Amino acid sequence: MANLKLSALKKSYGPVDVIHGIDMDIQSGEFCVFVGPSGCGKSTLLRMIAGLENITEGTVEIADEVVNHIPAAQRGLAMVFQSYALYPHMSVRQNLSFGLENLSMPRAEITKRVDEAARMLQIEELMERRPAALSGGQRQRIAIGRAVVREPKIFLFDEPLSNLDAELRVAMRSEITDLHARLGNTMIYVTHDQVEAMTMADKIAVLRKGVVEQFGRPLDLFNAPCNRFVAGFIGSPAMNFADGVVRGDKVALDSGAVVAITPDTFDVAEGQKVTFGIRASHITVQTGGALDMHVRKVEQLGAESYVYGALEDGTPITLHQLGQVDVTEGTHISIDPTAGMMHLFDTGSGLSLRR
Repeated sequence: MANLKLSALKKSYGPVDVIHGIDMDIQSGEFCVFVGPSGCGKSTLLRMIAGLENITEGTVEIADEVVNHIPAAQRGLAMVFQSYALYPHMSVRQNLSFGLENLSMPRAEITKRVDEAARMLQIEELMERRPAALSGGQRQRIAIGRAVVREPKIFLFDEPLSNLDAELRVAMRSEITDLHARLGNTMIYVTHDQVEAMTMADKIAVLRKGVVEQFGRPLDLFNAPCNRFVAGFIGSPAMNFADGVVRGDKVALDSGAVVAITPDTFDVAEGQKVTFGIRASHITVQTGGALDMHVRKVEQLGAESYVYGALEDGTPITLHQLGQVDVTEGTHISIDPTAGMMHLFDTGSGLSLRR
């Protein structure tokens, strides 16, 4: 196990800057997820840690040692790729042992590590097969097993589940978190799927355009997003937003509705332009509610329901409730945000205005 520290880390390709001075401290044994939209720099950042991309400025420290100029093979890391990267002409056993053989490790130690990884990942019956005879989930287990046998200081995962179907992704998420619990190693995991991030991570780094927007525990990011981008990216479905202006202890929305706020909760000024935010699960259907919603679509899933629509000015809004709802498409309903669960963001900067 090892800690990881990034200090003022930058990456440029000629005149194009893609990583803009990232600082991050990941403690030994933590499961940290880099999440963000495509092109935000999360895979580039992972490859810089791995030593597969040169560092333009700043430092990467592993176990309190600066590794900027240490080759990737000597950093004590193991990387699991999206494409599995298995050798098609080799059996599973040979795929698992090949890297250790290149290190001239004694045969007895190689056999011991390979057999332990096979038991841990429940792939003993696959050892003599070749990758072409395996399912996607089995191939991913082999790719993870190849990392496990190296006994690395830190595991690096680059969107390892993106090629799997939805049901298998859920199962593999559980397997990877179980593996982390058993091994206790530091793990860095890259994904664009915020559900993966929320369900797997000890800490999440939300990236956008080469900058870490917020770094912290999953529920801290969900409950107290530092800006509108994080609020809209973390949580499914995404947070609802509506623009308005502060009027005393209320926000007058552009739709014409007025929402009461608790003045002590937010650092706002009279007449300030703000963006009101509320999560879909923090809205209730209620006679005489603060907002009028035109219902465009209803999804009844049995145990839960989603209602999609818009406010008077066309601002889209989504409502999520447990159980089933008596709501009809094409009608208007009255809804109310849950007191204490509202968010306000400065319209110009996007920063949270919560005290």
